Amino acid sequence: MKIGIIGAGSIGLLFASNLSSVFSVTLYTRTSEQAKEINDHGLHLLKGTEQMKADILARPFNDWSGTEDLTIVAVKQYQLDSLLRKLNEADSQQDLLFLQNGMGHLKQLDTLQSKNIFVGSVEHGAHKVNAFTVRHNGEGRINVAVFRGEAAKLSDLAKKAPIDFPFTLKDDYYEILVNKLIVNAVINPLSALLNVKNGELVDNPFYFAALSNLFSEIAFILDVKNPDKLLKQIINICKKTADNHSSMLKDVEARRKTEVDAILGFLIAKAKEQGKKAPLVESYYFFIKGKEKNWRDSE
Repeated sequence: MKIGIIGAGSIGLLFASNLSSVFSVTLYTRTSEQAKEINDHGLHLLKGTEQMKADILARPFNDWSGTEDLTIVAVKQYQLDSLLRKLNEADSQQDLLFLQNGMGHLKQLDTLQSKNIFVGSVEHGAHKVNAFTVRHNGEGRINVAVFRGEAAKLSDLAKKAPIDFPFTLKDDYYEILVNKLIVNAVINPLSALLNVKNGELVDNPFYFAALSNLFSEIAFILDVKNPDKLLKQIINICKKTADNHSSMLKDVEARRKTEVDAILGFLIAKAKEQGKKAPLVESYYFFIKGKEKNWRDSE
């Protein structure tokens, strides 16, 4: 099975490193410079004290034509707009798996011509060390589901994936995306604003109180049926990825655009649709957007 991976950030590098042990993987990068570095040095995966090297083919995204059996799209949600036109130029039989945070991209996926479209959520912790090296910081789950079409390629991926990097095929794509959205909406803005690693959100009783309050408001907005179970899951994720910097914290540290619109922005819109108040979600959204404005103004 041939797999293409679009996006060579932390998640794209993590997936390419792990899947290349079983599948033929081509990694599509934003720049030709990064593709050259990966081809020259190989792809390095750091896990604990181990370092593994994978020799894969890397090419700039402009070379992607959808010839692989399955393409995994591992870019940020706000980067999708620039990719959709090229994705639509490919054969409509192309199978696509999207791994974005949030749920705002579902409307964008409806515009694609591809017959089989899948979505997934990733709970692994990963940090991009350099252009060709990624550190696997924390193990989690990869849940995938059919958004539209047939599940054959997705099932094949789940069956043949490496034992230590498993995929779980779920029936309901909305459920897995909502659960991941809640996890991201709680951990990302808090860790980014407090400038703390994930574990501190549950180890520090005051931070945990803030986490619990934010979670309660989000659960109210989304009518979560079993909030206690989901809160325990969030606590477990924080503990498993205790030493991780969340993706939003890493974006803030690097003064990059964050995914706050896709995460908290989606929740604000959802609350307004239902006539519900969301003071905490709105406040955290404004705090992050304020940071982004300061970066733009200082450039």
